[in-house]
Amino acid sequence: MDHAATRGSPDIIGRSKRLWLLPGGQCLVQIIPSLRSFTYQRDEIVERTGPLRLAFYERAAARIEAAGVRCAFRERVGEDSYLADYCPAPPFEVIVKNRATGSTTRKYPGLFEDGAPLPRPVVKFDYRIDPEDQPIGEDYLRVLGLPVKEMRERALAVNEVLRSWLRPLDVWDFCLIFGQADNGELTVISEISQDCIRLRHEDGSPLDKDLFRDGVEGDEIVNQWSRVLDVIK
Repeated sequence: MDHAATRGSPDIIGRSKRLWLLPGGQCLVQIIPSLRSFTYQRDEIVERTGPLRLAFYERAAARIEAAGVRCAFRERVGEDSYLADYCPAPPFEVIVKNRATGSTTRKYPGLFEDGAPLPRPVVKFDYRIDPEDQPIGEDYLRVLGLPVKEMRERALAVNEVLRSWLRPLDVWDFCLIFGQADNGELTVISEISQDCIRLRHEDGSPLDKDLFRDGVEGDEIVNQWSRVLDVIK
């Protein structure tokens, strides 16, 4: 049974999630199958992407936890819903880039060739704000009391897990949101899936939201995202 279908109105509704707060510091999360790109002015519901995102996230969370990085995900309870530890989401995200792409070449034209491998992973922080997230200097985060060094270290650890696990697929970049548990421990509270990672097949074709950004229709997005699960099985 899908637990989300049996409950009342969500306590929190975001762009891509519905949350029901539960006793004991947990929450029930239902994925909204939405895809959004401010840069390309596209915002749509793409049915069948929700279960694909959750199938990827379930596997990724297990790998990340095994590597010693705490993850909020606890248990899948439906086709598109899961139980998680609840931590309020801060308005900041951490991005790890292994290749120059996306905002790197768009915001800093001429510095890097698009798609070029970076000599080492680059970590940057964004302030999550509509309509478009904005880069933020690390010292602002330190002034706000955030553990920047630890966030960077955890993000790089997740990068190593994903790159090793997903080979021969190529991880170009991804974003994470860290919350803090009651004991202060950093916890990955964001979904890790094709919706928030740039992932390329061995043949160079995209297996992520870049398909949506490029105008690909929903059925083909579902087909390509399904290829990821064929690899990680």
